[in-house]
Amino acid sequence: MRILITDRHIADDSLEREAAGPDIEIEAFERPEDVTDDAWARADGIITYRGAGAVMAALPKLQRARIVVRGGVGFDGLDLKPLGERGIAVCTVPDYGTTEVADHAIALMLALRRGLNHYEQRMRQDPNGLWRYVESPCIDRLRGRTFGVFGMGRIGLAAARRAAAFDMNVVFYDPNQPDGYDLATGYRRLTSAEELFETADTVSIHSPLNDDTRGAIGAELLGRMHDWAIVINTARGPIVDLDAMYDALKAGKPAGAGLDVLPTEPADASHPLIKAFMAGEEWLAGRLMLSPHDAFYSPPGLHDLRSKAVATAAQRIRDGSLRNCQNLEFLTD
Repeated sequence: MRILITDRHIADDSLEREAAGPDIEIEAFERPEDVTDDAWARADGIITYRGAGAVMAALPKLQRARIVVRGGVGFDGLDLKPLGERGIAVCTVPDYGTTEVADHAIALMLALRRGLNHYEQRMRQDPNGLWRYVESPCIDRLRGRTFGVFGMGRIGLAAARRAAAFDMNVVFYDPNQPDGYDLATGYRRLTSAEELFETADTVSIHSPLNDDTRGAIGAELLGRMHDWAIVINTARGPIVDLDAMYDALKAGKPAGAGLDVLPTEPADASHPLIKAFMAGEEWLAGRLMLSPHDAFYSPPGLHDLRSKAVATAAQRIRDGSLRNCQNLEFLTD
């Protein structure tokens, strides 16, 4: 029995071998495009982090595979129906970085609301002459302000709990959560995305990427926000229309944004918003923070991701049972 890893994080596979057990071999590659035809053919299970496209392209070559584990929370890029019809389960690792991503979302909010990114840049420039506060449109108190969650799943709920600890009022919009979820959490449920963006001082995005959410945060919703509001995205880059975000920030509403994810990754340096950020244009000072899709990362978080992905694949290979399967409705075996 063999598990194929299309794009391992580090060269040392000892953690994966331990998680798989002595009866399962690990075959790992640095990049999905490096995987050979023979490797695809002899894999009983596949783990991929950013190689969903390579997995789908290799589908005709998969002779033995019974499971594909997407090393992460989302599974966009993996076509559930054709995989399921081939008897290949698609599973995820939804709990490996819940607290890290929630922490990162709050950290982006705090940095913008307290002006930390702006002050840090100014202190590098002239710590003596610029030793004073600035009137940034993002700087505000948190107590009594409204934290809005777009997508109240595991990570959204974790972020909400953290925001509440700062004495913020928490509201959320999530049409997929059942009635009574607001009563169970104690947070106010809003009936539409429009109401959320009109109400919240900070909107933190925690929804999956699908046909309903792709490009959902665009000019219409951004235009409903307060002048002092900010947007945080630690979910999926294509949920936010980056052109619309550039236009909205340029027009002064919302006040700022903290983006850990972008529609094109790595970042498209030719995009007007990225260019303005890189150039340090004055109109954007203290209003935009970027991080390189690293909200999930911490050493223990990465350990959980790697070990849980392998354990999920090994479980399917050994006894056929499944955890966190996303294509049960299509699965033939």
